[in-house]
Amino acid sequence: MHDVAGISFKDNGKLYFFKVNDLKIKDGDFVVVETDKGLQIGKVVISNIINKDELENMKSIIRIATNRDLKNYEINKRDAEEALETARSIAKELDLNMNLLEANYTLERKQLIFLFVSETRVDFREMARELASIYKTRIELRQIGVRDRAKEISGLGQCGRELCCSSFLRNMTDGVSINMAKNQNLALNPSKINGQCGRLLCCLSYEDDVYTERRVGLPNIGDVVRTNKGKGTVVSLDILKRSYQVDVPDEGRITVNLD
Repeated sequence: MHDVAGISFKDNGKLYFFKVNDLKIKDGDFVVVETDKGLQIGKVVISNIINKDELENMKSIIRIATNRDLKNYEINKRDAEEALETARSIAKELDLNMNLLEANYTLERKQLIFLFVSETRVDFREMARELASIYKTRIELRQIGVRDRAKEISGLGQCGRELCCSSFLRNMTDGVSINMAKNQNLALNPSKINGQCGRLLCCLSYEDDVYTERRVGLPNIGDVVRTNKGKGTVVSLDILKRSYQVDVPDEGRITVNLD
């Protein structure tokens, strides 16, 4: 029996895991699930996860979405877009330093959730009261980070392709560090190693394990090493080829290969 399914609430969104119970579902199905915010519609991305841990605390898929569910979902989506424009107008009137990105209703419209970014903390209590009086439901204003903003807006990266976070990354890369750039011998120029979000490129993590493995035994640039032509200073590295160039006095540059 397949115990768990991976569900996404938006295209290329983060995966959330729900118990399938006895439902017969397949990849691509739209389902109604129970969340902390209420009932929501999501799309089955992976339907055949078996025996995932912590089943006891995991919420369930309630049903395969009916035509009525899907119709309500489309109505909610349209109304949420209108609510987003209203919220932007209120934020402007109240002179709030916030950039509202997205609004979503839960399926039964018990909650209306707004996502925004801001460089500072925002006191949005008055705004929440105004929105609640207009839409007669619980309002949640949720501040998100710059990586999430880039994912929502999308764009083209330095490689010329659509941003990884908005095209295929389902779980944002949190473990990217400047050491990864150093490990790959990249110039520590923010314009080269930062993405559109202003944070380190997620793709720095893709090949870090390979660079770590290939770098074992290589010297650092500036090290003085002994070669068969005498001592010299390391002036360049080719990590993937496991080779380096040494400037040896009276001999010029020579290449040392470790493999």
